[in-house]
Amino acid sequence: MSVANDKKTVLEIANKIREARLSKNLRQIDVAKKAGLDANSYAKIERGIQKPKVITLTKILKALEIKSSEILSV
Repeated sequence: MSVANDKKTVLEIANKIREARLSKNLRQIDVAKKAGLDANSYAKIERGIQKPKVITLTKILKALEIKSSEILSV
């Protein structure tokens, strides 16, 4: 996978996380707290600036009450 494709995939996942959060009428701080994350780190993940580790992504998915297939099917 090229660097450009990698960045595109990260942004697509970030956008899907954001869409899931907004569909549940949650604020970034709400999801960060539920996931046990720092609000700034969560915000960076949602903007595609920071790539989440698998465990972090799992925590976010649980906080949003969604399946990984909803986010990872890019």
